[in-house]
Amino acid sequence: MSATSDFYRSQAEKCASDADASALPEVRERNLRAAAAWTSMADKLVLTETTRAKAAARKEAEAEARDAE
Repeated sequence: MSATSDFYRSQAEKCASDADASALPEVRERNLRAAAAWTSMADKLVLTETTRAKAAARKEAEAEARDAE
């Protein structure tokens, strides 16, 4: 199964919700750290996908330019 930023963000929301519902400070902090980690993974995945798409578009444009010559 491929990871998606939507999955990562839903996990972050779940961890944040669990943190809000927790009465124990240690559990709350653990869930907040987990939420931050999930959010970071989602952000990195979006950045990676955007960078790959830009690189692919640039390579395609360069190939078309070479073919046009």
